[in-house]
Amino acid sequence: MTEDTVSLIYPDWPAPKSVKAACTTRIGGVSAPPYDSFNLADHVGDCIESVQENRRRLGQQLGLPAEPVWLQQVHGTQVINARRNSTDNKADGSFSISAGVVCAVLTADCLPVLLCDRDARAVAALHAGWRGLAAGIIESGVAAMGLPAKSLMAWLGPAIGPQVFAVGNEVRDTFVQTNPAHCHAFTAPNKPLGPADFWLADLYILARQRLNALGVKAVYGGDHCSHTEARQFYSYRRDQTCGRMASLIWLEP
Repeated sequence: MTEDTVSLIYPDWPAPKSVKAACTTRIGGVSAPPYDSFNLADHVGDCIESVQENRRRLGQQLGLPAEPVWLQQVHGTQVINARRNSTDNKADGSFSISAGVVCAVLTADCLPVLLCDRDARAVAALHAGWRGLAAGIIESGVAAMGLPAKSLMAWLGPAIGPQVFAVGNEVRDTFVQTNPAHCHAFTAPNKPLGPADFWLADLYILARQRLNALGVKAVYGGDHCSHTEARQFYSYRRDQTCGRMASLIWLEP
């Protein structure tokens, strides 16, 4: 790896050749601890010059056709048209039907979801923490793309894994009340890890269930844990003060 080379993960999915996507790790940037080293978020306290250099390296290595549309994520369900981006991008997802427009979300335990269709007509990037999943961010993203769900495929990027994501009864109840099948995404731990009344939640199962219920059957990824894979990924729950990874998708011009 050269000085300007960053470590990236490329989705393993049968997307059309004109659909380009990648997810960053924390490796290969210039940010100092505790943001070391490839932080791409400008709202976490990192030196802005370091963030700008990291974003420059990202664009150079991926050959991005434009600056990614960075969102002001609020754990909601708003999904915007990335082509019409403005300085007020308060949303948790973006989509594009235009070539050369880069959709992106930032995460450090929350689940990034990338979407495209088999004919490369549209792409989307969603920020899906448990609040967003429960509120309907995936449903909003699929609806925004305006295509039959059966024509879509999804890739689930690095998120906090089910072995360590402890949540309270209220989180489990929020999901199970909307869909009893969501109970399969929650397991009782074998030994105490925290408060007495808590569950281990699987964001990957919850996302797959939501996608499948909409008719999106082709779902890939979901094989990392941002919390336990400390060398590769940032984790807010593990470190509190940390950087963010980016998951990006676009249609090649």
